[in-house]
Amino acid sequence: MRPVTCAAVDLGATSGRVIVGTWGKKPQLTEVHRFPNAFQSLGPNDYWNLPGLWNEVCTGLRKAKQQFPHIASVGVDFWGCDHVLLNDAGRLVFPAHAYRDARTQPGLKSLANHGLDHIYAATGLPNVFYNSSLQLAEVARNCPAVTDLATRCLFLPDYFNYLLSGKMENEISIASTTQLLDVHGRDWSRAALEFFHIPPQWFSTPILANTKLGPVRGFPELKGVTSIVVPGHDTACAFDAMPADPAGGDLYISSGTWSLVGCENDTPILGPEALQARIANERTGCGGYRPLTNLMGLWLLEQTLKNFSARPQSAKEWAALVNATEKLPAPKVLLDVADPVFGNPPSMRAAIDAQLKKKKGKPPANVAGYARLIFDSLGAGHADAMRTLARLGGKTFRRILMVGGGAKNRLLCQATADAAGLPVVAFALEGTALGNLASQWVALGVVRDRAAFRAHLAPTLQQTVYQPRL
Repeated sequence: MRPVTCAAVDLGATSGRVIVGTWGKKPQLTEVHRFPNAFQSLGPNDYWNLPGLWNEVCTGLRKAKQQFPHIASVGVDFWGCDHVLLNDAGRLVFPAHAYRDARTQPGLKSLANHGLDHIYAATGLPNVFYNSSLQLAEVARNCPAVTDLATRCLFLPDYFNYLLSGKMENEISIASTTQLLDVHGRDWSRAALEFFHIPPQWFSTPILANTKLGPVRGFPELKGVTSIVVPGHDTACAFDAMPADPAGGDLYISSGTWSLVGCENDTPILGPEALQARIANERTGCGGYRPLTNLMGLWLLEQTLKNFSARPQSAKEWAALVNATEKLPAPKVLLDVADPVFGNPPSMRAAIDAQLKKKKGKPPANVAGYARLIFDSLGAGHADAMRTLARLGGKTFRRILMVGGGAKNRLLCQATADAAGLPVVAFALEGTALGNLASQWVALGVVRDRAAFRAHLAPTLQQTVYQPRL
């Protein structure tokens, strides 16, 4: 195999990075730039600092080109749902809101009371506060002049692809996070667009990942580099990087700010029970189905730590917290980690305490107590999601594959194995970045397809297996 080097722009809600990968006997990854990210509040609303993000991406790509002069291509993945509205000239006509913005709450309640069955049957996505459908409906309702100004809607990876290539395209995996894509096809749902009063001309038919957009433009340092559409949704990238058993039987967990628990399936999982279980029928970059449930993840701990002055700052302090947490007894009452009350509360500690009070449980006494409560609750939430997917999808899971920040947390991995009664295989890999790079290597013809990539990758990975304890 000839070595081919590509750059992955991997943007998460709390941090971003540019990672360079070289395909050879085994993928070699180098992080060349990392930077923090967070939404910012202005008045009652929350926004992303897109110019700041783009500046960091440009800095990272310049560093990448300096260290690796023969970069062949670049691909971009992001979190789901958020978007920009542009005019014909490609200028922003509305600010980029963050998905945790409370502006969608009226629409969320309205949909819950009217039309949800119809929308779920059409799109396969449940009613969740961050859905693009609710965000865009709020704009059309409260800022109607925008519908005259805007001619295109691009989701954030689509937009950064446009900044790189000059081409406006919607990609299918990120489109599938919107509650606007036809669950039975690869185009937008006319029924959903009409229901939410969203102009259909804002969108183009989504394209599949592994598509070359053309040379990077307006970026002299990247002359000769090709812009490639990868799975725009970071979860789709993370799932692609899972070294899954070709025979099936694997449950996937991408554990980070969110816990995404899902699998690959030939068909969507639909119906009243699936809607009640909040199963989201999202897509792979190739258009296949990856039904999943979206749970609050390590965001719970990240936000809880803000309520304590003595939060860990160094690796030594984190190790001390983990050790203290491990010695505590299992909590008698666990959190419901699917509760939307944890989406963006003023105080996460207060929100946790309030839910415990409703369940007649006692708040933890210290940071370690909250950490133990969160890890055990997430483990139970993962197991519940697994059982629901198995029952409604007619599947038998034999093991759980975990990537992301949570895969490095032995307490969370063990809690998941214990609650699920299955082994958890935790991989030390940059899942989202690696899935991003895999798509580029397929597009460049270096790797035949995703299955071949997984088969080549699996023997090279460092993994830790957590067996369930009786």
